[in-house]
Amino acid sequence: MSQNQPPMPLPFGIHAHNRGVVTPQYAVMPPEGILSSRLPGFEKTTVRFQTSPEMGAHFAQAALEIEPGGGTTSTRDDGLEHFFYLIGGAVTVSIDGAAHDLIPHGYAYIPTGHTWELRATASEQSRVIWIKRPYSKIDLPVPAPVVGHRDNVERTRQHTQGRYWQYLLPLGDMAFDMEVNILGFEPGTYFPYVETHIMEHGLYMLEGQMLYQLAGDWHEVKTDDFIWMSHYCPQFCFCTGWEEAAYLLYKDVNRDVSF
Repeated sequence: MSQNQPPMPLPFGIHAHNRGVVTPQYAVMPPEGILSSRLPGFEKTTVRFQTSPEMGAHFAQAALEIEPGGGTTSTRDDGLEHFFYLIGGAVTVSIDGAAHDLIPHGYAYIPTGHTWELRATASEQSRVIWIKRPYSKIDLPVPAPVVGHRDNVERTRQHTQGRYWQYLLPLGDMAFDMEVNILGFEPGTYFPYVETHIMEHGLYMLEGQMLYQLAGDWHEVKTDDFIWMSHYCPQFCFCTGWEEAAYLLYKDVNRDVSF
């Protein structure tokens, strides 16, 4: 470099600032820090795993970015149960050969023992949240597949004003070993107390922004962020934006402890 040239400024981000945090009790995963993967059996599909057993979770959750015409390359049945939630674009989910077209905020639950395929049908990229886990069998029949849309699910209000729940899977049906719900918050709404659950959580921010306390640590989260919470992780949150916030929430339910 010539002595007459001014020094080049350091590029933004040189100090590795990122909101991502991974601890034994929880993880905060902003989308910009999650590197891409590609999987056999998928084409034109980028997979970004948000959590997995490698992190300490008992389930896996990923964000799929599917280009037009992409998706699975063959019928799949891996013995797991699956839940798909469409964020943007359009996809067709085929369950045992029956096709179901999803538009944004549509979803599909595929129980263990059923075959499935996933294909993008939009002219732009389709974005899908994919939850999968082994099914915990008890002395009840395995649940049937469920296909629905957020707009068709009743909003119920419990515990405090300013919050609503949408139960995307049948509530209280002991055949299900997982729930996937949507929790919505009006601006300024917060939990009535610090919650400590036996259930493990996977939380994907659908819209808005929040201030979340996890195991005593505070984190700002916004649309497209993901949070993993282990069993018994203390949690508390505020809705801090000017508009409503909502998140997609996975948790394991309806099963006794194991020793």
